[in-house]
Amino acid sequence: MKMAPSIYLSIGLAILYAATADAQLSQSFYAKSCPGGVQAVANVVSAAVRSDRRNAAGLLRLHFHDCFVNGCDGSVLLASTPGNKAEKDAPPNLSLQGFGIIDQAKAALERTCPGVFSCSDILALAARDAIATIGGPSWTVPLGRRDGTISRASAASSNLPGDGFSFRQLLQNFNSKGLSQSDLIVLSGAHTIGLTHCSKVTPRIYNFPRSASGADPYLNTTYVTEKRGVCPNSASSANKFVALDSSKGGQTFDINYFTNVLDHKAIFKSDDALISTSSGLKQVLDLVRSPSSKFFSQFGLAMQKMGRIQVLTGSQGEIRKVCSKKN
Repeated sequence: MKMAPSIYLSIGLAILYAATADAQLSQSFYAKSCPGGVQAVANVVSAAVRSDRRNAAGLLRLHFHDCFVNGCDGSVLLASTPGNKAEKDAPPNLSLQGFGIIDQAKAALERTCPGVFSCSDILALAARDAIATIGGPSWTVPLGRRDGTISRASAASSNLPGDGFSFRQLLQNFNSKGLSQSDLIVLSGAHTIGLTHCSKVTPRIYNFPRSASGADPYLNTTYVTEKRGVCPNSASSANKFVALDSSKGGQTFDINYFTNVLDHKAIFKSDDALISTSSGLKQVLDLVRSPSSKFFSQFGLAMQKMGRIQVLTGSQGEIRKVCSKKN
């Protein structure tokens, strides 16, 4: 079908805007306006993660959930107001953690350089610093994002990928954000850390449709037994936590997640989906067979790319004084 000239113009303007906004991001953005600001964020984040390693996964996930809805504009941090249910109160975001750490970092920055450092830049730095603190990769974070003023729960529900997505659904979702199949698979490696509730696990190990044993036949039987020991089939255990990658306690950033996927020991159907195509399987096998440094490098590059999704720069948006509310 032939597109109208106005559609070509809209696509061209969108590409031009994205390139222009991206060009305004810089590592040295706060060098004069808030010297020491980047280190101040690192200090707060590293202290929080050293206190509780689980904060690393929380901060990484917080950045991901921000960028996939309205772009990396800090909109996930905004609180709901009368008449508007914000992103953080959407069902996919109810288990998000790390808001208090972001608030601590923002408060520290407001004391030394008020009204200068954006909440969206804090989110991007916090994700990097958190993962580096637990021995994972570090990556360059270009800065200069500004904060959005719109946050709607409906947008979160419609933009975030689901844990039951097929490979095709995942790829469509990531492609819509300008991310590739390679980015999808590498970023899924974030599931090497973090926790989820037993309620996300029990349907696959007890109540799988048309299964004589009650378990999803795709899953490794040893894995099913292990998870049944952690998550009893009872309503009282629904909110109990279980590690996404239990092999090392769920808090070590490494390539073991991809080994789990190959061994049918991953929690989500979306994890299984990564090897449901020949190209996806090839990439997962390559990551498992390569030194962990390859995964670390690719993960850092994918995070850089994700951190540039629909950023606001220049005079767009605002610099919030408090991350949870508009100025």
